[in-house]
Amino acid sequence: MDTKFKVDQKVVYPSQGVGIVKEIFEKSFKDQMMMYYKIYIEASDMIVMVPVEKAEDLGIRQIVSAKEAQKALDLLSADFEPITSDWKLRYQMNLELLKKGTISDIAEIVRCLYNRSKVKELPILERKLYDSAKKLLEDEIAYALKKTPKEIEQAIHTKLEPLGAIAKVKHTLPLDDDEDDDLMDDVNEKSDDQDDEEDLDDNDSDSSDDMDESEDFDDDEQF
Repeated sequence: MDTKFKVDQKVVYPSQGVGIVKEIFEKSFKDQMMMYYKIYIEASDMIVMVPVEKAEDLGIRQIVSAKEAQKALDLLSADFEPITSDWKLRYQMNLELLKKGTISDIAEIVRCLYNRSKVKELPILERKLYDSAKKLLEDEIAYALKKTPKEIEQAIHTKLEPLGAIAKVKHTLPLDDDEDDDLMDDVNEKSDDQDDEEDLDDNDSDSSDDMDESEDFDDDEQF
């Protein structure tokens, strides 16, 4: 059976990172022989086995060319449409881009969330998504341009935050209805409930102390 990828070829597994095909082998699955790729993902030190016929559906692809890698870098400092203030919608949109896994999609996620973080701190889920997308971008561009991840990390930062540059957002959406606050409200409410419980525990402790003092007084009276 002909396979799209060869042993020792570097590939990208969307949402997982850059990997290398270590082996192509045949294995029985539900009484049927199937071909598999064994792929080692360096970032997570993990081995995954992917059916050859499912690889394309999963978005597994070869490393982009140096030209495409540079284009993705340049995309980070390009103009872009305004970012919705609804963090849940924003998160879902970016998650879909991550699943598609093209290098330009990943660059869009990094650009979107970096610029959003300049306006307001990202919720925890978005911060994790940003960190994952940035790491994926760094790894693939480093391989494509034959540079170290540290060099590409600096290049990404320079593109996102060029010296003397102004924001690249075409225009700004009003933030009065920013739904990021919903998340913080939930956190604050839980914190308030916890404080109330602690106050109640303190009161119970005080009552217990009073009772102990009363018992000690009774004991003294017996003498």
